[in-house]
Amino acid sequence: MGLTSDEIIINGGRPLKGRIEVRGAKNLATKAMVAALLGQSTSLLRNVPNISDVRVVAGLLALHGVQITKGDTPGDYYLDPSRVESAHMADIDAHAGSSRIPILFCGPLLHRLGEAFIPDLGGCRIGDRPIDFHLDALRKFGAVVEKLPSGIRMTAPNGLHGADIELPYPSVGATEQVLLTSVLAEGTTELKNAAIEPEIMDLIAILQKMGAIINVEPNRVIFIEGVEELHGYKHSAIFDRNEAASWAAAALATEGDIFVGGARQEEMMTFLNIFRKVGGAFEIEDDGIRFYHPGGELKPVVIETDVHPGFMTDWQQPLVVALTKANGVSTIHETVYENRFGFTDALNKMGADIVVYKDGLEGYKRRVARRDFEQAAVITGPTPLKGADVEVPDLRGGFSHLIAALTAEGQSTVSNVGIISRGYEDFIGKLRQLGADFVFEA
Repeated sequence: MGLTSDEIIINGGRPLKGRIEVRGAKNLATKAMVAALLGQSTSLLRNVPNISDVRVVAGLLALHGVQITKGDTPGDYYLDPSRVESAHMADIDAHAGSSRIPILFCGPLLHRLGEAFIPDLGGCRIGDRPIDFHLDALRKFGAVVEKLPSGIRMTAPNGLHGADIELPYPSVGATEQVLLTSVLAEGTTELKNAAIEPEIMDLIAILQKMGAIINVEPNRVIFIEGVEELHGYKHSAIFDRNEAASWAAAALATEGDIFVGGARQEEMMTFLNIFRKVGGAFEIEDDGIRFYHPGGELKPVVIETDVHPGFMTDWQQPLVVALTKANGVSTIHETVYENRFGFTDALNKMGADIVVYKDGLEGYKRRVARRDFEQAAVITGPTPLKGADVEVPDLRGGFSHLIAALTAEGQSTVSNVGIISRGYEDFIGKLRQLGADFVFEA
């Protein structure tokens, strides 16, 4: 059987070397596009990555009457919401695919139209990802939520009003929901236990540009004073720190040297500390960060994933491949998602020694309090990897499989690579730039 457009054949063992550029963060650009619904005039979002998740959101916005025009500069998107209208649930379902983005349309659509529909939500298979946080918050704003077999219908018969909301967990998605809903709600909203990721701060900056009044207080508290009207914005999206960390891990695992243009130190400090502890080296420049393997042994580490400013869950998967080369035992406590180590099955198939403890591990001197749903992975190294046929399970796990194949001795076939395009712009072109040895048919 020949190679399909969703497969890549990689000949491993070649260090990745060169320069690539990272554009705006997937986790900001898509939310900023939704925020344009709130304005009474056209918004300009710059530095938008060319990824499938952006195309999904663009399609959903178009279904609701938002006119989207690409600017002369690559990555520039003009979003005109002046003719917003309702969309059929079936159309939304067809365009959304596996994305969970439609839930964030609810607040803006309730303000603009008085109603919103969302289909069943998908996403990567890394945990239950309940939307209860979102629905509970929307109810507190005054939304009436009706669960249907095909999805969820919401109305706001009396409009939306400010609310006091405390999240049981500093969820990024739920924080975004509250921000997008509260800015036009009547009165003041107090959000406790909010997420404070850099992408959240960038979204707040966008909303402030639109005319919102938002105060970020200490201890994860955000106050939002509702205003009567918002206008469009002009904004350049923050860089994608997840993609930057993924290429950094690839440089370390392949004993390579990659300059990641567009990456910034401030948003990556926690990652940079771990990268250095493992044995990687980096150099900070004004226009990006150089990540490289300086030679010598890699060292084992203990990592506990957490919400910002902790070590991101999206960072651990690519780094695990490098840890298979470390001399000793590394442990990763996954405290954010309950099912994020499925990708390690393929690494073990390639020769890694990774044991996943589905109920986590008891430990002392933990920075992050142990959580009931957490898992742990124990990686013993060094273990040389050998080529194999593997299938991508999810976005970050998929990039980890690419790194493993690039590191491994011999040939690997990685299938279902289309998932990777959800969050990594032109990863095939970037692999070519870095000198990878592979075959891919678009």
